Amino acid sequence: MPPASKIFTGFRALGFVSNHVPLAVRYHQKHNENYIVTCVGKSFHTYNCSKLGIVSVSDAHPDDISVLTVDRDLTFTACRNVIRAFTRGKQVIHTYEGHKSDVQLLLPFGSHLISVDVDSKVIIWDIRSEGQYTEIEFDTNIFDITAICHPSTYLNKILFGSKQGTLELWNVRKNSLIYSFTGWGVSVTVIEQAPAVDVVAVGLASGQIILHNLKYDETIMKFLQDWGPVTSISFRTDGHPIMTSGSANGHIGLWNLEDKKLLSQMRDSHLSSVTGMQCLPSEPLMVTSSSDNTLKVWIFDKPDGGGRLLRERSGHSAPVNMIRHYATNGHNILTAAQDCTMRSFSTLHDSHNKSLGRASYQKKSTKKKTLKYDQHKMPYVVNFVAEPTRQSDWDNVLACHRGLRVVTTWNYQKSTMGQYKFDHESFSEDANQHMHTIAQCVEITSCGNFGLIGYSSGHIHMYNLQSGIYRGSFGDPKGHDSCVQGLCVDGLNQMTVSAGRNGDVKFWKFKTKELIDTCELKTTVYRLLLHRESSMLAVGMDDFTIIIIDLDTRRIVRKFIGHDNRLTDMTFSTDARWLITAGMDCSLRVWDLPTGRMVDCFLVDTPVTSMSISPSYDFLATTHLDDVGVYLWANKTLFSHVALTALPSNYEPQIIDMPTTKKQVSEADVKEDDGEEEFLSAEFKSCEQINNELITLSLLPNSRWQNLLNLDIIKQRNKPKEPPKAPKAAPFFLPTVAGLTPTFAIEKETTENKTSKPDLGSLMPLCKLGQLLQEFTTRNKDSCDKVLDHLKSLGPSAIDTEIRSLSPELGGSNHVLKQFLIFVQDVLNTNRNFEIIQAYLGLFLKIHGETLSDDREIVTELENLSELQELSWKSIQDLFNQTLCLVNHVRTAVL
Repeated sequence: MPPASKIFTGFRALGFVSNHVPLAVRYHQKHNENYIVTCVGKSFHTYNCSKLGIVSVSDAHPDDISVLTVDRDLTFTACRNVIRAFTRGKQVIHTYEGHKSDVQLLLPFGSHLISVDVDSKVIIWDIRSEGQYTEIEFDTNIFDITAICHPSTYLNKILFGSKQGTLELWNVRKNSLIYSFTGWGVSVTVIEQAPAVDVVAVGLASGQIILHNLKYDETIMKFLQDWGPVTSISFRTDGHPIMTSGSANGHIGLWNLEDKKLLSQMRDSHLSSVTGMQCLPSEPLMVTSSSDNTLKVWIFDKPDGGGRLLRERSGHSAPVNMIRHYATNGHNILTAAQDCTMRSFSTLHDSHNKSLGRASYQKKSTKKKTLKYDQHKMPYVVNFVAEPTRQSDWDNVLACHRGLRVVTTWNYQKSTMGQYKFDHESFSEDANQHMHTIAQCVEITSCGNFGLIGYSSGHIHMYNLQSGIYRGSFGDPKGHDSCVQGLCVDGLNQMTVSAGRNGDVKFWKFKTKELIDTCELKTTVYRLLLHRESSMLAVGMDDFTIIIIDLDTRRIVRKFIGHDNRLTDMTFSTDARWLITAGMDCSLRVWDLPTGRMVDCFLVDTPVTSMSISPSYDFLATTHLDDVGVYLWANKTLFSHVALTALPSNYEPQIIDMPTTKKQVSEADVKEDDGEEEFLSAEFKSCEQINNELITLSLLPNSRWQNLLNLDIIKQRNKPKEPPKAPKAAPFFLPTVAGLTPTFAIEKETTENKTSKPDLGSLMPLCKLGQLLQEFTTRNKDSCDKVLDHLKSLGPSAIDTEIRSLSPELGGSNHVLKQFLIFVQDVLNTNRNFEIIQAYLGLFLKIHGETLSDDREIVTELENLSELQELSWKSIQDLFNQTLCLVNHVRTAVL
């Protein structure tokens, strides 16, 4: 089946850190390091705790992960009703299938795994054999399981908490109920083992935290947090009697167990519920995760015993509205999301990601308040433009906010909001008329000095970004009678283009702000996009069509029709050959401007809200509806040949798989391994083991094979310029023979009775190579190695002589020539000695080319050899292209 897209293929997803699934922590004894595992949808990430650097990314699941837990060696995940065990943080080695409902709880228990589904059916699995040890079924109307825990020192005992508020202690080996706790009449949300034996902490939906002694069924102490249900509990084990609890509001409470009181509060630690919390063993550190897409490490070093943020990894906590590539290297992507923040994501490494902060009317007052209750927070950014030309001198980002007339500036290099907020005084003077006026679009000139703002009232204002001074407006008093939908300035600051909602596209002189020309369109304009280098202007219309206008002639040169719903974004390729468009019909279409035809089209699961192609032409970045991630699509035309033929008018696009944090691999392709310890290096493979996967060279010196085709030239070059001189006559006037040791020449008897010359070829003996080829048999490794070893042992001149001796005129035969071709095919099939067999074959064809073409059987072997040679070269050419692309990318990367 052909791929859904000819040009693009999924590469990876950026901006995902964690979600609502609680984190898990494992201590690796060999590395002396704690590793944190977080869920990011269909995959999970493993981070080291020392730097929060990502260690591994798991293989993708068929659906979102619902539960995540770890033991000493393996990571267990539940996806719907299937449980998987991963080794090395990414590879599936065990699969457990038996539940009929979705799994909601997992607990590793020695050599067993306990799983609970939404129907309160408990299955105990043997981890290694994947078999079921026993099953326990509960009636959800009486005991609906919501929490599970293994009390320390309680052999084969498991404690279950229920939605009804009761607790039950079971012996899973005997499959019997040991004791039932009456509970507190409120749903149990979490159960955590305390450092003290027989004591567990029980979190309730009412906000209560109960420390209960299981041995005597007595409540030791109670705490109450006023922030809603308890979502997570953990205990410090570094010598301080502190219990930590997380709430659904994002607050964290620290409780002193000796004084039985609240020690400290960490308010607004997260923007949403604290789903995962774990105090690291014997360290004053705590890691937390939340559905706000953040992972944080806290250190307890404050005077009041509270925690201070030590390290953090985060992404957008709300869907992304707009993205644009920043600068010309294509390594950074600037994003704006509905969480009122702007961020920069790096396509090279996550350590280069940074946040530009959150929009605020008063930054100083915002720093004193928490972000969650910031009264000065501005609405989120809906449109922005960035120009890196003068980023070191002044603010270089302009942003429009939802429902606001004020336009803010941002500084990318300083990663903060700028000093200016543009709002012309004329709007304030006539407040009644401009009460509902909002900023619609912005533009920055290529020199980075001027910023243009288009308003819903039709006004177009220009400001100096260095001083913030107002530099006039286009039109008198306004440029359009309707809402300004787009603004563009050419690369030389000579012409400004603006588009009104009612379909009028106007061309202005940039310096004098005089109107040059107007292009009236019949349909409402939705978006404007200019490619400055080629002066191609793309106009997106509300009737789902795209019009291309040549800025020099101001004439319509192309019109593209194909989308079935509203356009969401457009982007030009670097060379202006492609225009890529996206719409609410979930399709992405690639239009070829020279031919005016659509060359690629594919569908995605959710509509694209914004997209941007890299200036280096290697990646297409997209954001999608109600999604916090940024998805990268690789351009296949850079590393393989793609035939960009026009698609037919009745072409039916196919849905393409969305990129994940790691390339998705089907379960059928996942190989089982023996489940060795995680993070161990893979087994070494010698050259003999990779022959079927890669091309292997012979490692012979180049002088033994590189000049085989040039021996004639070398001999001609080394030929003496003067003929050899006759040596001095020996005594007695006897003729001598030249050499290192002078010898006398003895005349041989000649036969005068010969009347005809005999067939010299039939009288000459067969050379050693010919004898080995006569003994050669197909698919016989020993006979193939004998021929090859013999050729390897010879020098260039000897190889030339041996191959020439295969000719029928010099003692060989057509059968021997055919055997040589079969021998070459066998060597090519092994993928070994690739360079020398090519040299031998080239010399063979050069010497015996005319003889080979006269024999029909040999011609058949030549055709077979040609097909095999084409396949071999194609595989190595693909490897060359892929490696060259990687080397070029690394060479040009600015780290």
